[in-house]
Amino acid sequence: MNRVLGSVIFTVFLSMLSTSSYAGGGQEMGPAKYYDEPLNTITMMEAETLVGKEGVYFFDVNTLELWAEGFIPGAVYFNVKNWKDLLPKNKDALMVFYCANRLCNASEIAARHVMKLGYTQVRQMPDGIYGWRLANRVTEKP
Repeated sequence: MNRVLGSVIFTVFLSMLSTSSYAGGGQEMGPAKYYDEPLNTITMMEAETLVGKEGVYFFDVNTLELWAEGFIPGAVYFNVKNWKDLLPKNKDALMVFYCANRLCNASEIAARHVMKLGYTQVRQMPDGIYGWRLANRVTEKP
């Protein structure tokens, strides 16, 4: 009995130590951050109805390699140093951020940074480009 309990405790302890490496590719993520503003998510179905509409901006927060494989039509590659220059002047413009999939948090981080700048209509699509492609939605290539 003590041996089984010891194994369970050891397994839980190891999983607690390694959880920071899942989303960050082995990089330390630091302490958990708590935000005053809730993040507004958007489903792929909702996002699809917005593609190509005037005043709606899609931002792809993936790596350049993943961007080159295809992105949501009209999306802007956001993973650049001068990302603030890509933002619309209108702080009430609707913006949708996405990255690879639900395990990727780059789009969440980008969306929160933009929200801190005073933008009011910021949405994040958790399913990302992989979900978009798996659902056979249209993509563009650079």
